[in-house]
Amino acid sequence: MVQVERTVRVGVPVERVAEYLADFAHTEEWDPGTVTCTRTDAGPLETGARWHNVSEFRGKRTELDYRLTRFDGGRITFVGRNKTATSTDDFTLARDGDETTVRYLATIEFHGIAKLAGPFLKREFERLGDEVVPELKAALGKLG
Repeated sequence: MVQVERTVRVGVPVERVAEYLADFAHTEEWDPGTVTCTRTDAGPLETGARWHNVSEFRGKRTELDYRLTRFDGGRITFVGRNKTATSTDDFTLARDGDETTVRYLATIEFHGIAKLAGPFLKREFERLGDEVVPELKAALGKLG
């Protein structure tokens, strides 16, 4: 299992940040690894909503089907799965006046033989985490 945690602070009210992050299709705007992310169901953004994500990692494309598993304003969690891995993207939002602190925790749990690669990929995922910070901050900053 690989975990990467990053924190960003933006001058945008927490409600706007929550609304934006709850639509996982927005990963196209802030996640450098995401190639496409498309909602696969209809209706309101609520627990159970689904997306299909195509990402590129180390030159290889991978596809995961994501589901919004938690959306209670202060916490937004998505879980994506394919036969190789389960990826959890967890956002914790904290209000500070007109600003919002976003704690982003990405957890990748590999399945089967892919488990062996986890420890060797930690550095690459940390690099991706570093790349996410300015992109996420810029995307959220546009909301204000």
